[in-house]
Amino acid sequence: MFALFVAVGIVALELAALYCAWLAISSARTSQGALGWVIFLLFAPLIAVPLYLFLGHHRFRDYRVARRNSVRVIDRLDDFQAAFRPSSAPAVSPKAFEKVADMGALGGNGMQLMRNGEATFEAIFAAIDQAEHYVLVQFYIFRDDGLGRALKDRLIAAAERGVSVAFLYDRVGSLRLSQTYLDDLSAAGVKVPTNEEMRGPKTRFQLNFRNHRKTVVVDGKVGFIGGHNVGDEYLGKDPALGDWRDTHVKLCGPVVMQLQLVFVEDWHWVTDEFLGDTLNWQPEPVPEDMTALIVPTGPADRLETGALMFFAAICAAKERVWIASPYFVPDRDVLSALKFAALNGVDVRLLLPEVIDHRVVWLAAFAYFDEVRFAGVKIYRYKPGFMHQKVFLVDDELAGVGTTNLDNRSFRLNFEAMALFFDKRAARDVEEMLIEDFARADSLVADISAQHWHIRLGAPIARLFAPIL
Repeated sequence: MFALFVAVGIVALELAALYCAWLAISSARTSQGALGWVIFLLFAPLIAVPLYLFLGHHRFRDYRVARRNSVRVIDRLDDFQAAFRPSSAPAVSPKAFEKVADMGALGGNGMQLMRNGEATFEAIFAAIDQAEHYVLVQFYIFRDDGLGRALKDRLIAAAERGVSVAFLYDRVGSLRLSQTYLDDLSAAGVKVPTNEEMRGPKTRFQLNFRNHRKTVVVDGKVGFIGGHNVGDEYLGKDPALGDWRDTHVKLCGPVVMQLQLVFVEDWHWVTDEFLGDTLNWQPEPVPEDMTALIVPTGPADRLETGALMFFAAICAAKERVWIASPYFVPDRDVLSALKFAALNGVDVRLLLPEVIDHRVVWLAAFAYFDEVRFAGVKIYRYKPGFMHQKVFLVDDELAGVGTTNLDNRSFRLNFEAMALFFDKRAARDVEEMLIEDFARADSLVADISAQHWHIRLGAPIARLFAPIL
């Protein structure tokens, strides 16, 4: 009987492996990825099948998006586009980015860069304290530490004075967030998704799919997006990571409506609740009149929008494209775009951290450095502390700030968002910021053969894990 049971189990496992192999062949993003999964599944099914169930999916087929489900929201988007068309055509065409975003670039906006955690959370806290109607808060990581408790206290204070507060987090990023923290918010009247909602069969908060967005919207008038999460390390208080370097941006104008819409979509997915009817959808243009666009990307999209956004930015560059990212694990298309731009005489610069936070990802980047350097891409390693900002600059015309890293995970596995500004003033602000960062970085000129032995050995191995890094 035992032998029969084992035989049935083996057959079931092999059938499961074959089924998963078929799914990999039919849905994998690349032929290399499909082949890797097929070999792994057929030769080591006991290990590979459970891993595939966690890591092998590439799309959310049932992702229900409020924008697509609600005629009311679609009408509002059309109204925004008609009412807030840019007063003049941007030098860098927004068409490709608009297609990726499924929204149009809007005029009448303003932006303010915030270059560290103190400035970022001082501005966010001030906005929350001044909220009159509602606050929408979403971060990938919330910690129950000094910064986390300071944010919790302000959200509770806002709720107690009658402000509606919606609080959204990612279960993987905020794995260590205490239940007490969430209970305190709920007890004060803050809307927090329940464990049942977060763990439901339709949830996207799985091991491999993560909501990496970092959004705050207050009264539909001001919004924030960027690289900071809610934890003391983002204030530079982790000695191992040093002086944390990150960038957030404060938004005002019609583009805040787009950021708000992205939050509504995420909230709707987790809770089935549509917040749209309770929010302000009357944008207020500002005198700066910048043209801006929020580009949300993620595995629910039909196209690989994260990679396409970077590809479009690189291909649009005529003089320069500068990219700051904590991680560099690109796909072949973006890698080719970087090399082609450099070969074509474009000043291509990558600003990456010297300090390590995730060793495997850090090592994987070295496997790409020689390839892009030989094409003329300049690589800078930021030294004072860990650099976590996600920023790019194209010529003197286009700047992007948000949550998207230059890696496969952000391109295809995470839900991300970037704020793009088709404006010389925004580009100048980002240029000045990045020039200061380059001055604090060392240029990488040595081949991988000249690196320490653990990099020479580890980089090629780490690169093998690029599809899930």
